[in-house]
Amino acid sequence: MPHHIPESCNFYETLARLRHNTGVVIPVYLPQGADSHDAVLLEETVAAYCAQVADPAVLCLSVDGVDCGADVAQRLSTEYGVSLCVVEENRGKLWGALHGVRMLLDNDRLDYIAVVDQDGDHFANELLNFVRAAEHIRAQTGDARVMVLGRRISLHRPMGFLRGELEALANYVLLDALHYHAATTGVPLRLEYATLFDAAPDFQSGYKLFSRTTAQAVFDAAPRQCGVSNVAYYRHACETVMAIEALESGAHLGVVNRSTFNEQPVTHFGKLNQARATADMIIWGCKRLDVPHPFVAQWLANHAPRLLLNTVVPQGKEEIEQVWQLVNAAFEAQDTGAAGLQPLFV
Repeated sequence: MPHHIPESCNFYETLARLRHNTGVVIPVYLPQGADSHDAVLLEETVAAYCAQVADPAVLCLSVDGVDCGADVAQRLSTEYGVSLCVVEENRGKLWGALHGVRMLLDNDRLDYIAVVDQDGDHFANELLNFVRAAEHIRAQTGDARVMVLGRRISLHRPMGFLRGELEALANYVLLDALHYHAATTGVPLRLEYATLFDAAPDFQSGYKLFSRTTAQAVFDAAPRQCGVSNVAYYRHACETVMAIEALESGAHLGVVNRSTFNEQPVTHFGKLNQARATADMIIWGCKRLDVPHPFVAQWLANHAPRLLLNTVVPQGKEEIEQVWQLVNAAFEAQDTGAAGLQPLFV
């Protein structure tokens, strides 16, 4: 007898949904003087995603600043037939993503919109898995509100030890904050479709898929900066904002594994001050979720000892301490010294 495939897992319907009803936003940032290799990676990314969809116009190159790659993006738009959005001011990835998603939302045929980085490390052939997971969640729940995260199997190998450890710290604290917010608001946190092999979901992953309803809630709404700077909101906490606003809109969270290179081909985010960027992820997320400082401080104290970064003396400890101090300052709270606590035995 032929094996019956449940409707929610039907490969052919999912493939059609990807080909005809899924858009992709690629935020573009190629600052003046950038290595030509960056433009090559962007073109490879465009070519790879064009191969996944029937109409290249559902791909949008959203340039974050007119002097940050608009000329390259214009050439690629002409050659490949992809859509182009150029914002005058450079603010950060979230700024580009906002304008690109808003452009694609004008296309009524799109049921899903993915946001992916330009760096060639977010493989287009794996987008089908994202759509298939989202379709499964929608079929099982009857709810159109979905966000699917691409889980990196290793944080350290693509990004390096320091950034991998600090992103893990941010994810641990953000999961605590989401649980706190769920308890205080009486709205349970939905994680049944997020297969948590790790201690926390990979909120900072640059590969995300949003259902149309969720994309509208996240990208069409007025920004909620919660008192943080433009740099903190649009650049440092960009992935945190997309993830938490999706969950706050009622989206079911799905997780699929995604591949990465053993070392990122290029990174602009990795050139930032990592302690500052990590602190801003935590600060915005906890302020957005109305978490009082004593809880944030205790969560940092809880998770700092588990980081292998602590074993790198003195540099690792100094990085964690810097994050701690920046978070304290944002909450106008005094340093309690808890971040330096370590268990005696392991």
